[in-house]
Amino acid sequence: MEHPSSEGGDNEGVTDPQRPVARHARASSSALRIFVPIGIAVTVLGIILALFEGAGAATGAGAAALRVPPLPVTAQELPVVEIQAAEVVDHCAEPAVQQAIASGDDNAAVAAFGGGAAFRAAVATGNAPCVDLADPVRLWLVVNKLRSLSPAEYAPASLGEPALLRDSSAGPVRADVAAALDAMSDATEAAGLGPLALGSGYRSFETQVGNYYGHVDELGQEGADAVSARPGHSEHQTGLAADVVSCADGCGGIYDFGATPAGVWVAENGWQFGFIVRYEASATASTGYAPEPWHLRYIGTELARAYHEGGYQSLEQFFALPDAPGYAD
Repeated sequence: MEHPSSEGGDNEGVTDPQRPVARHARASSSALRIFVPIGIAVTVLGIILALFEGAGAATGAGAAALRVPPLPVTAQELPVVEIQAAEVVDHCAEPAVQQAIASGDDNAAVAAFGGGAAFRAAVATGNAPCVDLADPVRLWLVVNKLRSLSPAEYAPASLGEPALLRDSSAGPVRADVAAALDAMSDATEAAGLGPLALGSGYRSFETQVGNYYGHVDELGQEGADAVSARPGHSEHQTGLAADVVSCADGCGGIYDFGATPAGVWVAENGWQFGFIVRYEASATASTGYAPEPWHLRYIGTELARAYHEGGYQSLEQFFALPDAPGYAD
């Protein structure tokens, strides 16, 4: 039997029993197009989840390996530190100090402060208003090129002579200074160094006028100022200064004293008798004077001990006063 041709528009609706139905083929193709993307998406999602789990595990391991200690707790309040200022003792209000100063007993006044070191500290820090370093009758007087005597023609009320004078021109000193010189002379003699003699003691204002201007004529004013005090600025006028000489083999001159065994001994031990070497070689910038190892200044045993033990080299340094290398005018 001859089969009709499948070509031609009139045979479109005729089914050929030998061919698969086209409708079934189209249905399978549509299902494939739906399920393939879903499978890919599921696969990708699984990969992403695996990556996240791996990263989480790695992060956990890293955190365990790099464990950071917890930060300290921030202090909410700092402890309060209470600092109490040291109490300033008003020694001048103490009856013992007032009584000693009123009676003119300077050594007792220094002792009432607690000794020479305590006295010095109170004066140097401005905590001793009852102590006047300009009072010419006091052992703690300081007179220098910036601090003149007041009154300018002051003279001590009581003068005396030590046992041994170099000559009649030596002059007296204050009575307490004379007694201290005698005690120190006895000590040098007992040490086998011979006695000490007073070479020059108290000089009045008028005497210092002649003495100073004699140096001016010889050395000029600048030269005179290095070796002699102007009138009204001399420690000799107070009666508290003594130029001493050694009399081991006859009395020598003042300029030789520092190099003698007695001069060396006095520089080291004079403080025990209340004396200091007023113008030391190391203190010229402070005092304004060339060294005078023979020029002793009496300040009393209490203050002299503090001066010696503190290693001071001038009264300016001792009482924390300005240096006085030259005159104000």
